[in-house]
Amino acid sequence: MMLKNIKNPFLRIGIISLLVIGSSVLLLVLSIYMGAWGKLPGKKELSDFKYQRASEVYSADSVLIGKYFLFDRQPVQYEDVPKNLIEALVAIEDERFYDHSGIDYKSLVRVAFKTILMQDQSAGGGSTISQQLAKNLYPREKSGKFNLAISKFKEMIIASRLESMYSKEEILMLYLNTVSFGDNTFGIESASLKFFNKSAKELELQESATLVGMLKATYGYNPRVFPKNSLNRRNLVLQSMYSNDFISQKEADSLKLLPLQLDYREYDYNEGIAPYFREEVRKQMLSWAKAQKEKGLEYNIYTSGLKIYTTLDSKMQLLAEEAMEQHMKALQNSFEKSYGKRAPWIKDQKLINKIIQSSEPYKKWKNAGLNEKAIMDSMNLKKEIQLSNWNQDEMRSASTIDSLLHYLKFLNTGSLSMDPTTGAVKTWIGGINFKHYKYDHISQSKRQVGSAFKPIVYTAALENGITPCTYFSAQEVAYKNMEGWSPSNSGKKDEAYLNYSMEEALSNSVNTVAVKVLEKTGIPNVIGQAQKMGIETPLPSLPSLALGTAEIKINELAGAYASFLNNGKSVTPFLIHRITNEKDSIIETFKPVVAEKRAFSEETGQIMLEMMKATVNSGTAARIRSTYGIKNDIAGKTGTTQNNKDAWFVALTPKLLNITWVGLDNHEIGFSSTSLGQGANAALPIFALWIQKLNADKSFDHITKAKFPTPSSAVMNKLDCDPVKRDGFFKRLFKNPKKKKTKDFKTGNTKT
Repeated sequence: MMLKNIKNPFLRIGIISLLVIGSSVLLLVLSIYMGAWGKLPGKKELSDFKYQRASEVYSADSVLIGKYFLFDRQPVQYEDVPKNLIEALVAIEDERFYDHSGIDYKSLVRVAFKTILMQDQSAGGGSTISQQLAKNLYPREKSGKFNLAISKFKEMIIASRLESMYSKEEILMLYLNTVSFGDNTFGIESASLKFFNKSAKELELQESATLVGMLKATYGYNPRVFPKNSLNRRNLVLQSMYSNDFISQKEADSLKLLPLQLDYREYDYNEGIAPYFREEVRKQMLSWAKAQKEKGLEYNIYTSGLKIYTTLDSKMQLLAEEAMEQHMKALQNSFEKSYGKRAPWIKDQKLINKIIQSSEPYKKWKNAGLNEKAIMDSMNLKKEIQLSNWNQDEMRSASTIDSLLHYLKFLNTGSLSMDPTTGAVKTWIGGINFKHYKYDHISQSKRQVGSAFKPIVYTAALENGITPCTYFSAQEVAYKNMEGWSPSNSGKKDEAYLNYSMEEALSNSVNTVAVKVLEKTGIPNVIGQAQKMGIETPLPSLPSLALGTAEIKINELAGAYASFLNNGKSVTPFLIHRITNEKDSIIETFKPVVAEKRAFSEETGQIMLEMMKATVNSGTAARIRSTYGIKNDIAGKTGTTQNNKDAWFVALTPKLLNITWVGLDNHEIGFSSTSLGQGANAALPIFALWIQKLNADKSFDHITKAKFPTPSSAVMNKLDCDPVKRDGFFKRLFKNPKKKKTKDFKTGNTKT
């Protein structure tokens, strides 16, 4: 009726158009509200909202060493963030936040006027923090202008519902805990830890402004990627804080002059402290979660926000990694120089072909149906690739084959230290570089242990009545019933007329004597002794067992050696103390696994410790004293396997046990000489350099200055004998030192 009274046709059409548009918008909003464009979350769903939380891994000294996550997020409470962070957020993102109920209509009108009438594309979106929260909680699924409009209306409805259910403080924290800060980081706590290496509550004003400034464009204003853009944006946030009376102009101006200073910390499986340890913890946590599921409990290590408190000492670990890198870098250089141009990765074509044909690229092209020539052409194709060295990573023009042979030549290592009374792991180095060598040489690798097995042989001998001052001839013997097998000793010393006490033979790692001790003790007794000490790996029932031909994991060997420091009881190395939920309520604690029974007598334990002290003081590990000047109480055992393929060093101190292995992943390559590849040269220095670093830090005095208990007088009396006896005149008269003695090896149990 009223429209008929309007005579101007243009005005009438304009009013009708506005009514149609208004009705259409109203119908559209109503249809969105009713769920025609997708179900909207109700109050029950919004009140029961749960974050996907990253699980955190902590060291024993309360350092966050890693996370497991799909989205890196760690929610915090309102009282856990500084006031300046809230003020920065409100100032730049939603200055009328405390005045609206989820939708800022004034801002919407301003944006509509500038965008539609003035064609200003930089007018912004007019979204409140509540609307942005709605977008974070329920991300947009479809693109396009119409779908964008639908999403905007949905977010407005959800924002209104959120405002009716939560306080302003709760809205702010829901937003800060869910918003993306780039670099796969969600939530203010994770962002603060990543970019500034501190908790959100410790953020300074300029740091808060930097993080809040990222929210407009998490990539474009990422301070790691675009520091200049980030600095400008930070200063704009500071100016907005002044404009909203949160800070003075003087304070804003002074803060703008500060440089952008990051302490960026990437929680990446490949980077950071103890990557092999964190990966082992991850595997154990997956097994734990699976076991919990069988009990009807649901935990996901990537989303449940668990806190995993481990046994690792972060300071010790960092020093251990430094020592490892220092030694392995120098050893690698010596290793490559020792081979020169005759290196197997250069000259051994049979080995090279085997490496190529066992590689994943070769198998892929083979399965794709390519012939040999086509495969080799592809693998020989040069391209720019990054190759890692100890000195630095470098871009080189290299082929797939070049890359395979480049990494083939690298020595690797595994080094574990633990509390010998509980098995709590203190340091864990599974390899030289987790990024390139994922294989863990502590928990996965079984290598021949060489002379590191001899203390178990000698322990069995003592337990079976052989006294430490029993003498054994060092003369080489060929065992007829073992196909003429004839173990020999390293070095050029003439030992045909020499007889060693057990202490002297062990401390100098005399192979010929070890085999004779095994023979007299009996192979079954030695295997039984190993089992009592916690060795579960099947052992070969052969004389070569005395020389360590058995392949045993580092962590298993560590548990056995712990018995020498733990009243004869072996332990199982463990990594996790306890697991809690996101509120730090304990879900489960883990206790040390210690053997119930002694594996040997107290006297045997004391004798073995004294014999292994001699290894360090005057035997094969004496360079700990002479070269490194270390005066700590230490017992130990070196180990070197056949063809110098495995180097070992076991160090026993009153409060700490350490085992280190060094070798190549490819079993076909060894060191070029025993002098380079022996345990004392290849493995021992890692421990020696590490203990030097511990000695220099007074916080470790309780470990480094600890002393071994004084052995009993009875033990000292049993060890009181000459280390070496020479054959008498008549025995020498009838012995031909140049002729090997031949005999059968007694394989049965010959218990004395």
